[in-house]
Amino acid sequence: MASPLDALGVDNPVLAAPMAGGPSTPALVAAAAGASGLGFLAGGYKTPDALAEQITEVRDQGVTFGVNLFAPNPLPVDPGAFRRYAATIAPEARAYGLDARAAGIVEDDDHWTDKIDLLLAEPVPVVSFTFGIPDAAVIAALRAAGTLVVLTVTSPAEARLAAGAGADALAVQASAAGGHSGTLTPQHVPAPVPLTDLLRRIRETVSLPLFAAGGLATPAGVAGALRAGAEAVMVGTVLLRADEAGTSRPHRAALADPTRHRTVVTRAFTGRPARALSNRFTDHYGGLAPSGYPALHHLTRPIRQAAASAGDAERINLWAGTGYRHAIAEPAARILRRLASHV
Repeated sequence: MASPLDALGVDNPVLAAPMAGGPSTPALVAAAAGASGLGFLAGGYKTPDALAEQITEVRDQGVTFGVNLFAPNPLPVDPGAFRRYAATIAPEARAYGLDARAAGIVEDDDHWTDKIDLLLAEPVPVVSFTFGIPDAAVIAALRAAGTLVVLTVTSPAEARLAAGAGADALAVQASAAGGHSGTLTPQHVPAPVPLTDLLRRIRETVSLPLFAAGGLATPAGVAGALRAGAEAVMVGTVLLRADEAGTSRPHRAALADPTRHRTVVTRAFTGRPARALSNRFTDHYGGLAPSGYPALHHLTRPIRQAAASAGDAERINLWAGTGYRHAIAEPAARILRRLASHV
């Protein structure tokens, strides 16, 4: 199957995945384009104005690019569970002069309507969605505007739903991926299905082009995903130490720390399953955190921001996929070209 990226002039099948919270920058997106590939701006957690500024910055460079949004799929938190968890993590907050017990429950949609309006008013080449499937009318409007629409799925059942909603392509995310799982049922942790197996199962289910993601960090891994049915792959963790990435200093250091031996899937930071390097916070609170996104994200965010500023890697979300050992401090274009060397 021909990749829909061919029409966009994208020759490198190794794409720079969106990484919300800072790592995905206009410079990283431009570097991906410079490697004959495609990069995604991460719209999650940004205000519409901030996202518009980044879109303008990339567009002015004359490169093909994508934008990722968090599609609304709320996981409301139980108020009692929220209060108990806030009290449990209060000592971590007090370390930075913060009062977690005073935090209110915030259940927002990340400026969903305003961001969709932005992308319809000023269309971009590609838009991908994570966490949920937008209304078919939204997908149809984006496609009518000339945008390629990619939906993230983690199972054959989700792939069928995404295909039925009108997606142009699917981002197939395996459980080995770093950061949040794109599962449509975040109250459950996705099964640890190997990426190549997941690709084959989904390829048997739908006929849409597939972009593979999750644990890809070597040329051999990329080639294997393409052989298993993907038209392209999306890599994130392996770019976290790239020169152009906006990854925080303590996160970069943790990725290179030889004493950190494992990743875990945790709800501790956001109430939604996400893979990270284990640290004090995941070890102490991973088994205590309730389901509840975005409420827990807003609860822990001040702690994480203060810890990042202080260089404290034990109280921040060290998002990382299973291939984190391959993250190297070098230009992103070199990383992406190397990963495509066995294609």
